[in-house]
Amino acid sequence: MTRSEALQLFKESGALLAGHFILRSGLHSREFFQCALALQQMPVVEKFGRSLADSVGNLPVETVVSPAMGGLVIGQEVARQLKSRFIFVEKEAGQLVLRRGFKIRAGEKCLIVEDVVTKGGRVQETIDIIRANGGVVSGVAVIVDRSNGRVNFGLPLFSVLAMDVETFAPENLPPDLASIPAVKPGSK
Repeated sequence: MTRSEALQLFKESGALLAGHFILRSGLHSREFFQCALALQQMPVVEKFGRSLADSVGNLPVETVVSPAMGGLVIGQEVARQLKSRFIFVEKEAGQLVLRRGFKIRAGEKCLIVEDVVTKGGRVQETIDIIRANGGVVSGVAVIVDRSNGRVNFGLPLFSVLAMDVETFAPENLPPDLASIPAVKPGSK
């Protein structure tokens, strides 16, 4: 999938929003990718999933692990296309944890799949959980890399769409953003 094809899917689904947004990272932005809007259509999920599955190539993957909520739909699709197991981590008392009886065995090769990454906090938490359980993280795959490759997990990073999306600290907003109310459309 090309960059323009990916952007077109986001635009057609109304998933590329413009305004003043507070990201999960606490940074502010003029653009927001509401992947859930794009991923409500299974043909779109299949296209994004195929692009990510193809991009990881021969990377060893036994299990796909996604942080809930954003990574669930795309993670399950990537696992389906790779014919791998799928599990997820989810919040408990404000922290991501492995629950629901999911287990990671020692040496199990895992691919983390997330919808959007800016600073990579949730991905890093997921990496830490996999390693704490004895697993090996083979790589990270995301639909949208808002850092345009600057986020570094020390692992191969694959994305459908890598963009340099401008972000701002809350105390350093440009006048156009400071003049309009901020919204937080993503998961909390």
